[in-house]
Order: sequence, then structure tokens, then C-alpha cells
Amino acid sequence: MTTIDFTNTNLLWTSILAETLYRLGLTIAIICPGSRSAPLTVAFANHPEIEAIPILDERSAAFFALGLARQRHVPVALVCTSGTAGANFFPAVIEARESQVPLLVITADRPPELRDCNAGQAINQNYLYGSFPNWYTELALPSLDNKMLQYLRQTLIHAWEQTLYPVAGPVHLNQAFREPLAPLPEPQAQAQSLSFNPTHFFASLPLPRTDVLSKRPSPPSPPPLLPLSTWHSCQQGLIIAGPSQPANPEAYCKAIAQLSQSLNYPVLAEGLSPLRNYADLNPHLITTYDVILRNAGLAEKLSPEVVIRIGEMPTSKQLRTWLEKTQPRQWIIAPSGRNLDPLHGATTHLHLTLDDLVSRLEQPPTVNPYTEAWCTADALVREAIDQVMSNTSDLFEGKVAWLLSKILPPDTPLFISSSMPVRDVEFFWSPNNSRAKPFFNRGANGIDGSLSTALGIAHHQPPSVMLTGDLALLHDTNGFLLRTAFHGHLTILLINNQGGGIFEMLPIAAFDPPFETFFATPQVVDFGTLCAAYGVEHERIQDWSQLAQRLNPLPDSGMRVLEICTDRKADAQWRQNNLGTFAANIALYPYAR
Repeated sequence: MTTIDFTNTNLLWTSILAETLYRLGLTIAIICPGSRSAPLTVAFANHPEIEAIPILDERSAAFFALGLARQRHVPVALVCTSGTAGANFFPAVIEARESQVPLLVITADRPPELRDCNAGQAINQNYLYGSFPNWYTELALPSLDNKMLQYLRQTLIHAWEQTLYPVAGPVHLNQAFREPLAPLPEPQAQAQSLSFNPTHFFASLPLPRTDVLSKRPSPPSPPPLLPLSTWHSCQQGLIIAGPSQPANPEAYCKAIAQLSQSLNYPVLAEGLSPLRNYADLNPHLITTYDVILRNAGLAEKLSPEVVIRIGEMPTSKQLRTWLEKTQPRQWIIAPSGRNLDPLHGATTHLHLTLDDLVSRLEQPPTVNPYTEAWCTADALVREAIDQVMSNTSDLFEGKVAWLLSKILPPDTPLFISSSMPVRDVEFFWSPNNSRAKPFFNRGANGIDGSLSTALGIAHHQPPSVMLTGDLALLHDTNGFLLRTAFHGHLTILLINNQGGGIFEMLPIAAFDPPFETFFATPQVVDFGTLCAAYGVEHERIQDWSQLAQRLNPLPDSGMRVLEICTDRKADAQWRQNNLGTFAANIALYPYAR
């Protein structure tokens, strides 16, 4: 059955566009309402194999698409009308670029004769997103000419490939349309159905295989030389695993475990890494390094000579400061070619995958006192943290992250908002074997579109959870408009501390005014009433047992907000008073440098 629409020129063009993308692997298109984009909307809405989802708010739509693409590691199409509509995609385009998420952005536009002449809803959309897309082009005006249709097909193939290779990211296509925008018949277009052969036209395109698209190999290049002798001979080496959202978390964790065991290095695992949720795979997993490094004596004794970092730098400021002070020799494993060294140290980037690295490893040494010292310190600090958290009855916001790590159902997708939730996960997330899947927007580290991204991640997935603060949720409340299109379940754990808790950790907090009004920015919102307006379930959490009961098991469908009201200033004071005490009395004898 052909999906090509011969009603008129615009629909023939856009139906070929939709069918080409489908054959390349597109399964979801996010559509924002508008007139100029009508031919695109009709083509995607009528395609039987593409899930077309209408979303009113363009910024929310873009982050929902980002969440979908992040979960699936396959491009999602994002469509809007002309004018300022596309500008609302910009924050998500930036995040997609910085966190390497494949997005195919298609903005409708006025034709050339309606530009720069005071026509309505016409702005300059060329290079609208500057240098952030992997690639940009303005597609030709729709045409019935067969050579132009072939041009469209081949350009879309290139655009699709540019969203994925050599580094995933956004691609922007600007598509102008002349009238008619509605599906009004044109005899010339209808006549073309007699000569158009879809089997022949699409013969060079594969059938959609979204399960393998993300695994397509990059073009071969000479493998970099590895300093294996240096790594194996170093008795004070460690591995740092930064934030990661791999397509296959278990394979990723096994590869790092193999690296750790081969070198007998400890692995400092960021809270936004799946490593903490596959703890049984790695006996050298270290999760309390931020707290350990607050002990100046331990920080000095545990100074490394060699660091192998997997991907991006972790969130911990303590870790960054320590690395900057100790200046170890660093190697960064990242196939993308990006510069991932914000500290500008003695660093070498090795542009290869984890699998490439592990395949070239040698046999492990027998013993490493440095690794044993790290493991001893981590075990003592973890025991102290767990004891304090277990005995904390007050609604301290840091305990939410700790409790999640203890009770989430297996394989739960978890979206973690920026600002304090990310840092509390770093501080308190306990190692476990839940196989929970952390997701986050840490490319640009903003709070933009948090709810919409979480919904995109949860769409058609197992019951999911979002951990967020009040300001991040309020910044994206139009994400609740997705409720009618959303399939799955999302529990939103809302930490309502009446403002921006992260600012309480900064020096500016000592200066009030202007701190409370212009930095903490508390908002007066009744979240129960807000949720009722959107038809979203809301419940106020009174104690930890109630929260635990609501988190396991999770519902199968719908959205709900579990609101946990905390004291922002008291919680900031708790962190200041306690984070430095967990490792205060650890001496690590007999190990010493």
C-alpha cells in the first residue's frame, strides 16, 4: 500500500518526505499547530506507521521530542509553522547538541516572495539555530518534477545521517510552502499517480530498523595508541565515570567493570551514571567520593597519578577541585571528538569506544593497596550515610534521592532535573542492583523543559519517575498539556522548598537583600490547585513511609504529582553541617603514600 498523496504539489512533496523518513527509521513526529506547516501536518498525520503527536506549546513539544529521542537513541521529527514558533525550539536544540541527542527539526516557512515585505508571520529562519545543529539546509520549494523529488529523497537521507553520525545531534530543515496549504486537488499532481512507481523510487532505502540504527558503526579510522604499560604499572590510578545515558546500560557497565578489573583501578561513579544501579558487576565501585574528598587528609593520601575518565566530567565540585589541585595525568575515553576537559589539565583524548578499549586490555595485577584504600573509605562512608538517612524522620530533601535508590522497582526510568536534585543524587544515591535508568538534561545544565523531557522519556515505556524541584516544574507546567497524548505512567516527585535551593549553596546567599527576591525567587503556587487545572492527580506526602508506599509498586498509567514540602534554608544548613563529617574520622591505615 502506497502512502504517497497525489492530491496536490505540496502533499505529494510532504508525503514523500514522510515516507522517506519512515523508511529511514522515523516512527514518531511531534506536530505543533499552525497554518504554514499544514502540508507537513497532513503528511505525518496520515502516515499509518508514524505516530503523530499534536502539542500546543513549541518549547514543551521540543523537549518532549528530546526525551523521546534520548530514550530511543533514534531521531524524532519536530514540526512547526513559520515565524516565532521555531524560535521556541531553540533551548531544546541547544540541549540536543550539547548532550548528543538526534533530533530532526522541520520548520515551515513563507516562500521567498513573502519575505522582507511585511507579510505576516515571516521572519528570517535561515540558520535560525546558529551553529548548534549538526547540519542545516533550506529545502527547495515543493515541485512535481521527478528530479526534484529525487533531490528531496537524497537530501533527507543525508539529513537523517547527520542526526546520527559521526556524533548524534539536531539537524534543521527549513521548508517553504506556497498556497494552497490545505489538501485542495490539483489535476497535474493527481495525474502524476499514473507514472510514479514507489517501489522503484524507494528501492535504495532500507526498511525501517530502529533497533539497529543507533549501532551503525562509524567509518573506520586507525586505533589510537594506548598507554597500556603506563596504566598497568601505575599503582595509584583510578577510573572516573561521568554522566551517561547509554543505549545499552548493562553492556556499558560490564565494559567499565572489565576495565576496572583489568587494571585493578577503583571506579568513581557519578550519580547520573547507570553504574550505581549495576553494583554487583563491579567490586571496585566508589560512590561517596564527594564526601571522602571533603576530608583533606584523605584527599591528599588518595591523590592519583593516572586518571582514565569515561565521557564527561562528573557534577561534583569537590572532585573537580581535587583533580585541578592534584594534576594527575588524564586520559579521556570519548569517541565523539569533543573537548571534554574543562580543567585544561595534562589530558589526552582517546577517540575510541569503550568496547574498543576493553578489547585491547591485558591481564589484571594481583593486588593494589590504593584501590583497597578507596574501597575501605567508601564502605565506611556509605555505612555512615545509610545510618543517618535511615534515622532521619524529618522531610529532608536529600533523603528523597537516597530513598529512591533503595526502593524503586527494577528497570525504572528516572528523570532527574538540574540544580539540587542532580546534586542530591550525587551525594546520596546508594549503590544497588535495581537496573534503574537515570536520564537528565546535562548538556547545557538548564532547567528548561524538564517535565516535557521526562514525559518524552516515559512515553510508551515502563512506569517512570521524575525527581524535580518546584522552580524547574513551574518553568515547564505546559508539559501537563501532554496528558491526553501521553501513553504510560509518570510519577513526579516534587520537592517544594519554596525557591531555588541550589542558590543557598553559593556565596550570594549571604547577601539578602537581594538574595531571597532575585535568586531564591520563591513562588506562591498551590500545586494541588495547579494540578487540578490540568486534570493531574496530586498528593501531599507527610512522611517517609507514605512516600515508600507510593513508589513501589508504581501505577501503570497516567500522571501524578507527589509533593514533598521541605525547608530550603534548613536543608542547606544540614548539608553544610553534615557532608563534611561522614569521612572526618577515617585514617586509612596502614595505607599511606
